[in-house]
Amino acid sequence: MSHIDDTLEFIPVRIAVLTVSDSRTLKDDKSGDTLVKMIEESGHVVADRKIVTDDRPLIRDTLQMWIDDKDVDVVISTGGTGLTGRDVTVEAHRDVYEKEIDAFGTVFTIVSMQKIGTSAVQSRATGGVAGGTYLFALPGSTGACKDAWNEILKFQLDYRHKPCNFVQIFPRLEEHKRRK
Repeated sequence: MSHIDDTLEFIPVRIAVLTVSDSRTLKDDKSGDTLVKMIEESGHVVADRKIVTDDRPLIRDTLQMWIDDKDVDVVISTGGTGLTGRDVTVEAHRDVYEKEIDAFGTVFTIVSMQKIGTSAVQSRATGGVAGGTYLFALPGSTGACKDAWNEILKFQLDYRHKPCNFVQIFPRLEEHKRRK
């Protein structure tokens, strides 16, 4: 079963937080605030934080900016993962992914089912990798952000988590670009 190996040293990860919303500001961004608090309480670093509107090119360009920034290891976005016409965060994420982490959405759905039942089917949470950076798109509710962090990301972004975690494979994400 999975566990934290206390004999290993914790390695902080640098995480950028993106809120996608046509109506939120830093003053009332509860989901963004929740993510920042959980990230910092876990010992990680908030590398940057932004709010952008539900505009696919703007979301994509913001993600790409952080992918290109060597001081950002992970991007977590909140909002825009639903089914309405304005919900384009998932499409923007997929515009930049080199590889999609298919199981992230599946595991998130399993976690959500335990909390909100069949309403979990309306979420399109997703995860992927690009340029050696992990990217995760979460729903805009604080509950969904807490569930994703507390049940999935807190463990996968902890180097001490066994049997495996995202941090231990950071060095190998771009091994295909090395000279042979």
